[in-house]
Amino acid sequence: MSLKSLNSIQRAAVEAVDGPVLIFAGAGSGKTRVLTHKLYYLVREGLFEPEEILAVTFTNKAAEEMKSRVKKLLKRKTLPLSIGTFHSICARLLREDIKTIGFSQNFAIYDVKDQLDLIKVLIAELNNSKNLSTPNQIRTQISFFKNKMITPDMQARKARTILEKYIVDIYRAYQKALKVNDALDFDDLLLYPLEIFNKKPTILRKYQKKWKYILVDEYQDTNRPQFHFLTRLAEKHQNICVVGDDDQSIYGWRGAEISNILDFEKFFSSCRVFTLEKNYRSTQQILDAAISVVMNNDRRSEKNLIATGGSGESIGLMETVDEQEEASAIVSALEKEIKLNKRTFSEFAVLYRTNAQSRALEDSFRRIGIPYNIIGGMRFYERKEVKNVLAYLRLVVNLKDTITMRRVVNFPARGIGAKTLDKCVEQARKDKIELFDVLKNPHKMQIRGKQAEALSKFYELIKKYHDLREKLSASELARSLIEEAGVLKHFKESADPEARERFDNVAELLTSIEEFCIREPDATLSRFLEDVSLLTDIDHWNDSDNRVAFMTVHSSKGLEFPVVFLSGMDDGLFPLYNSLDSKDELEEERRLFYVALTRAAERVFLLYSTNRRRMGAENVSGIPSRFISEIPEDYLERIDFSSAVTRKFVSGKRQQDTRTELIRTITTFDDFEVGDMVKHSIFGVGKIMALSGSGENQRVGVVFKDGTRKKLIVKYANLKKITG
Repeated sequence: MSLKSLNSIQRAAVEAVDGPVLIFAGAGSGKTRVLTHKLYYLVREGLFEPEEILAVTFTNKAAEEMKSRVKKLLKRKTLPLSIGTFHSICARLLREDIKTIGFSQNFAIYDVKDQLDLIKVLIAELNNSKNLSTPNQIRTQISFFKNKMITPDMQARKARTILEKYIVDIYRAYQKALKVNDALDFDDLLLYPLEIFNKKPTILRKYQKKWKYILVDEYQDTNRPQFHFLTRLAEKHQNICVVGDDDQSIYGWRGAEISNILDFEKFFSSCRVFTLEKNYRSTQQILDAAISVVMNNDRRSEKNLIATGGSGESIGLMETVDEQEEASAIVSALEKEIKLNKRTFSEFAVLYRTNAQSRALEDSFRRIGIPYNIIGGMRFYERKEVKNVLAYLRLVVNLKDTITMRRVVNFPARGIGAKTLDKCVEQARKDKIELFDVLKNPHKMQIRGKQAEALSKFYELIKKYHDLREKLSASELARSLIEEAGVLKHFKESADPEARERFDNVAELLTSIEEFCIREPDATLSRFLEDVSLLTDIDHWNDSDNRVAFMTVHSSKGLEFPVVFLSGMDDGLFPLYNSLDSKDELEEERRLFYVALTRAAERVFLLYSTNRRRMGAENVSGIPSRFISEIPEDYLERIDFSSAVTRKFVSGKRQQDTRTELIRTITTFDDFEVGDMVKHSIFGVGKIMALSGSGENQRVGVVFKDGTRKKLIVKYANLKKITG
């Protein structure tokens, strides 16, 4: 094996060995190939022994894949490379040398739950200000300090408010408690090697001598401690090669500093720079569109990406009425791609900026029967906050559901713990009544004070809406119940970084119930819950290897697909509203858009909506993302789309009464029978093997000629009966 498979710039970057090297690897430019061949070259040429090389990645998967490829190139079964993530490399170092700073080699590594449990204990011990901040808010703040290398003493000098001083007190107590417990958190794994290097220069020299060549992947994603770790190791021999793409730096929100790669030459003045510009993934149209947006950023390195796969098709741009029509437009374009280009489901990816956007998409794909996978996340209806709200609704329908009651009786937190519930269970057994009925008489179980009040209020809340379940629509009941239960207030007032997304997901669920009531005006809450249950289970029949990929843009980094749909290209959604007033955040949103487009090899579709529902009833007028206006018109193909459902917006007496009416233009449905032959627009001809219901509410189980089995809802599947 030689380096002949590399292009001239790739080969030059591989062969540049003496001194610091910076490789700007544009999207799809063969970065992984360069990394593996550089490792191969260093060992094959005898420039360094394998054990003298340190290769750092950001995921264990990437580390294993790199090591496997190098072993294959060298035709070796074993290879003693030091290769792994920053955290794994630092953990190994600490196991050997952490005793110099007062920990044992058997130190524990605390995960997030361990951290939260410890912080709760510390809050209880301080006792005087425990309502100032939640454990998770404090944990997040401490992690932020550590990412910026801010110690408790340093932060104490900056603290001015009661809250700031309180968090410093917890931070200081937290660090002491970790040491008492002989434990480190994940941030400590990066910080303590630096402390050891500062206190024991002999240990630093040991590792400088051990690792004579350092290779770093995804360098644009490094934070401050990682930067200092690498520069300390390389400051003597200067043999460091970093590979990355500043245009794909999208993790500033978790501490990554783009200046690490853009200013690399300032720290290593003799650095040689190579820019990989030949793209082996995307068409030129896709690359030009992506670059036309990201070039509006002030801080970036110039690149001129050249596609090896030709010009390709223009970027498809589709305007839709709302998120439902957006999902229908994606299905329509997907069907055309399958028919015209003989594509499989696995060739498509649907990307979105926030997880909450997946709900309308998932509903549409389920109804049509198109299989999909959520990558880097979970299905909408399986998210904890969504399941909690559904549990409230299930309990209102069925007061005997004790499992569901246990799920929500202390959500949001009401001070009803496990011991209180145990008393309730015991009393229900003693009186031979339902567990729910016990809650109305907490004093009978010797429960007093706030816990007694909380149980009584919870009982009254659920009983109230149980009695109203036939009088209110599912949408009215759900919105009123969730408001009164304090669920939205809980997420709205929380400073948890994930609270905003959880709030959005609950709002999306209320939107889905609103849409259900519009589609099925006479349907009950029980029917909605049944519908959700059916839709959640529908994919279990499908082939797991051939599915459309659903994911956030962040989750898509490092992946590629022939066709990409980018939904929600509304200004304020992508880019997000909270980024519009910050230059740095807006530039990161542009880089995120660049990442989204360059996941596609052959075709990209951008979709935006002129109206997008919030909280079920509120319609927000949308305008196209500013990123669309930054793409020259020559690169865009405007595609008209109209669905089988016509929507019109109806204004009520008050602004919040604005709602959407749906008028279906297709009003007749075949009544199918077992044994009927049918034709589906994607799956072709099949035979009905099972069915339930009739008319537009009929569900059918179909086996298609290629062996694919599908459960379909007739109203959405557009099945045609084949006669004769």
